[in-house]
Amino acid sequence: MANPKHLALLKKGVQGWNEKRPDSPDLSGADLSHRNLTDIHLMNANLEGADLSGTVLKRANLWRCKLRKAALGGASFFKADLSGAQMPKAILRRAELYRVNFTAAQLSGADLSGARLEKATLVAANLTGANLTHADLTECSLSRANVKNADFSGARVFGAGIWDIRGTPKSQNGLIITRPREPPITVDNLKMAQFVYLLLANPEIRDVIDTITSKAVLILGRFSDERKPVLDALRDAIRLRNLTPIVFDFKKGDNRDVTETIKTLAGLVKFVVADITDATEVRVELNSIVPDYPSLPVQPLLLSGKEEFVSHSQHLSKFPWVLPTFEYNDLQHLLDNLDDAVLAPAAAKQVELTK
Repeated sequence: MANPKHLALLKKGVQGWNEKRPDSPDLSGADLSHRNLTDIHLMNANLEGADLSGTVLKRANLWRCKLRKAALGGASFFKADLSGAQMPKAILRRAELYRVNFTAAQLSGADLSGARLEKATLVAANLTGANLTHADLTECSLSRANVKNADFSGARVFGAGIWDIRGTPKSQNGLIITRPREPPITVDNLKMAQFVYLLLANPEIRDVIDTITSKAVLILGRFSDERKPVLDALRDAIRLRNLTPIVFDFKKGDNRDVTETIKTLAGLVKFVVADITDATEVRVELNSIVPDYPSLPVQPLLLSGKEEFVSHSQHLSKFPWVLPTFEYNDLQHLLDNLDDAVLAPAAAKQVELTK
């Protein structure tokens, strides 16, 4: 039960409370319903079981307050600070939570269905199992929030920031990525929602993607002392031809799992140029990506005299999208034949494969 002295002080008004408030207010179980507590300071308060239904808490400071089993129906928290608040299973259906700060708040199992969380801060908040169906999350920050088993069905997520969210939601169906007065566009994935929003809001990003898919060339090879001059010269020569080189360096002794990275890059580019000379890692990765990308031309390169690598290029040749290996005598020979023997065949194959 609430501390009688604390409750009596609160009844004198917000100004008097803020001037003389105790360090750890105990208002547990108190009936505070339908009061105007705008700008009140309730930091570290115990509000467990309190009745706050219909209470106006605009700009209130509720830092690290405890709100377990509190009645919050119809409460207005406009611009309130609820950072670190303990609110598991809180009932906040259709609550006014505009610009509320929920940083690191405990909201596991909370019912936020239909709540207005526009421009709210939920950074690092625990939303495990929370109900956010049809909530308005316009320009809300969810960075590093734990959203495991949370339900986002039908939520509006226009401009929401979801960088590094933790866990997999229970449902993400029907997310609305447009503003309230715009024709609705929906997707079924939070990360996809952010990506599509960026595409819609930033024409330059669409230009970048178009540039990548129409001009990017992935160059694979090893930057050893012997091979680096070849790859550098190849990159520079490709750049001069109005193409965008993306160079991936395989280093000896590097134990990182690079397959996922290579596959991601391969899915974006026009074609691949791979120098398989002295590059075991390149040959291994080609065996991984070539079977999975039948519309991606691959042009292998091989320094003449490296007979031990010929068998590998012959193995790849069974795939129609892998062009015959071009064997070059030295760097100058490669550059002199770059257009006719490397780039032109790869570009022609790309056109053929996309028809």
